[in-house]
Amino acid sequence: MQPPTNHSTLHNIMNLRKLISGLLTLAAGITMSAQEGSTAYNFLNTTSSSRIYGLGGVNISNITGYLGSTDQNPGLLGGEMDNQLLVNYMRYLGDSNFAGARYARAAGDYGAWAIGVQYYGYGTIKGADENGILTGDFSPSDLSFTGTYSHDITDRLRGGATLKLVYSGYDEYSAFAVATDLGINYYDEERDMSLSFVVSNLGGQVKRFRDTYDRLPVDLRLGWSQSFGSLPIRFSVTAWNLTKWHLPYYSPGDGTAQSEPVTKDSFSSNLFRHLIFAADFTPSDKFYLSLGYNYKTRTDMSTYSRSFISGFSLGAGLNVDKFGIGLAFAQPHTGGTTFMLNLRLDINDFLN
Repeated sequence: MQPPTNHSTLHNIMNLRKLISGLLTLAAGITMSAQEGSTAYNFLNTTSSSRIYGLGGVNISNITGYLGSTDQNPGLLGGEMDNQLLVNYMRYLGDSNFAGARYARAAGDYGAWAIGVQYYGYGTIKGADENGILTGDFSPSDLSFTGTYSHDITDRLRGGATLKLVYSGYDEYSAFAVATDLGINYYDEERDMSLSFVVSNLGGQVKRFRDTYDRLPVDLRLGWSQSFGSLPIRFSVTAWNLTKWHLPYYSPGDGTAQSEPVTKDSFSSNLFRHLIFAADFTPSDKFYLSLGYNYKTRTDMSTYSRSFISGFSLGAGLNVDKFGIGLAFAQPHTGGTTFMLNLRLDINDFLN
């Protein structure tokens, strides 16, 4: 982050107090309302960043200086990402394919903005009426347009907001929703310690599919990332789904005819289903390896013959003078493997 030398200390402190007070008030209201029912639009929680996907799928605090790190926290966007273009593709479960692009520019000495578009396609599905008569194939999809702005509050503190316009088209039905992410990040460069807080997917439907109102997956998230000494590894812990404590799941048993699914709702299972653990190995600014463990993904996708690597994700990236490439891989279920590709272009390097 660049230090805002023209801002007075008192002015920064007052702005910080107002921001924290507003976020805490907002968080209290969200926590109460989010308990009321299930949500739709959960595709909004799928990252478009291969590095974040390699870190467990959710990470709001890892500092990289590249546009991909802003995927889930607008408070990480900054002027150091000026004129970066990020293109992404993901082969998800089944016949699902996701793709998109984002672009960022600096805005003055202390601000930055970014725009993006993301497409979520779910393959081809056979349509049928209420009598089971086939009506033809259709391809359901979702489309998200995003705009982000961030600003340096102090030399260590940055806040940002993302506006999402979401269109869904499923055969003859369509819907439109508006969502907002609010994020803040504190980064101590000397200790390489990053702390973040995010309110994600705050908003609602403007146009419904039919008569039923679908709720957005509103969430509160906390993140910590830090390296220690000269070790080129940054560790991260991300707490998510903080709008509710109980996240029960079914254990499938041993696969025999006599076994029955058992509900798991213990203190330890609830705790670890809220946490994602990750490590980012960066021996130089040219290369990185990332590893993440998401216990919620592992238990949500559990089968009696579950793969050992379920819940784990792996990512790698290579940065050269004018562009960077990132790859990520995971197998959340024995029947499905996911793969993500990112390509980043530093346009300023092409202009020089």
